Amino acid sequence: MTMIDFASLYAAPTPAPTPSWAGFPRYNFVGGHNDPQAIPVDELAAAASRVIHERGRTLATYHSDSGPLGDLSLRRFVADRLRSRSGGSVTPDEVLITAGSWQGIQLIAELLVAPGDTVLVEQHSFQHVINLLRGRQAEIIGIPMDNGGMRIDALATVLEDLRRRGVSAKFVYTIPTLQNPTTTVLELPRRRELLALSAAHGVPVFEDECYADLIWEGERPPALLGLDEERKVLHIGSFSKCLAPALRLGYLVAPSEVVQRLVTLKGDAGIGVLEQMVTAEYFSRHYQTHVDRLRNGLRLKLQVLVSALNEHFGTSAEFQVPRGGMFLWVRLPEGVDTRTLVAPAGEAGVAFDDGPSWSVDGDGARRYLRLCFALPNESDIYDGIARLAEVFHRETGIPPRSANIER
Repeated sequence: MTMIDFASLYAAPTPAPTPSWAGFPRYNFVGGHNDPQAIPVDELAAAASRVIHERGRTLATYHSDSGPLGDLSLRRFVADRLRSRSGGSVTPDEVLITAGSWQGIQLIAELLVAPGDTVLVEQHSFQHVINLLRGRQAEIIGIPMDNGGMRIDALATVLEDLRRRGVSAKFVYTIPTLQNPTTTVLELPRRRELLALSAAHGVPVFEDECYADLIWEGERPPALLGLDEERKVLHIGSFSKCLAPALRLGYLVAPSEVVQRLVTLKGDAGIGVLEQMVTAEYFSRHYQTHVDRLRNGLRLKLQVLVSALNEHFGTSAEFQVPRGGMFLWVRLPEGVDTRTLVAPAGEAGVAFDDGPSWSVDGDGARRYLRLCFALPNESDIYDGIARLAEVFHRETGIPPRSANIER
């Protein structure tokens, strides 16, 4: 029998194959997984039963009975939440349901970014956005940050320099609330300044609000979308962080003319409608109680993580305790390159994200690592950080002593 050499048939360029999945590591601090104990299994089952009995026959058609933008009940929920939370005048026809927020990011990039275009992002930003823009051969400019998020003065300087050179950026991509990976929160004065710069330079803002539901300390600033009077803000959100990532549900909000073009680019038969129906039904009854319960669980896990780092790393680990979310952005002493520590930590059963993968300037972030604390339970968080400290001590001599304190 003649075997077919499929490798010789691949269209170039071909990505490397994904390694076979061997399950999660014991101490898993990577990705954006959620808290398994916060999944409302019984309530979701009840919501599924209700929508199947009430609307199940509409599943016989593509898009059910709501058209290609997504289930109308879920789009109404999104529009209502945005209006009540931040003001503005979002309508369901300006909401496109996507396969997670990531599909919305991909669609915006495909619509707006051509090779050589300039895009502005926060210096430390969502890893996949940085990689996507590089793949599209964009000119990426990282805007410096501080403990208050993106520095608007630095953004103003960059925009003015671009104007002098006759360059117009395609958009400013920002995660203003519980920024990923730094977890900073852009306060209201900076938000207004950002929108003023957007209007003055004719550069839209691409706002990623995937984590905003998870803020628990202090007042939650309004979304840029709600403050925008000139409709220069493109907005994405996700149900992965406030409900469940495996549902693969997100949304994109833009002027209806932009949304219709994105539907054409999307070019599929729609996102699974049953998941949309169930999410809308569940959140219509339980949104606030669910989010409150999720925040409380994440706050407890963060407390354990901070205690473990203080105990096992001491002053070798510097971080700003976030006001919410599911990440901690940690800086280690000068001379440490966290990229070199991923493999030995993995051999010890600990997975973490190295800082350079989450920064426009990889070498400038070599001392950083990102820890997602949502998935592991409290015991695994403590034990995982103790084991991570042992690995770091063995490989670098930092922290000055490895974990040796009995609980």
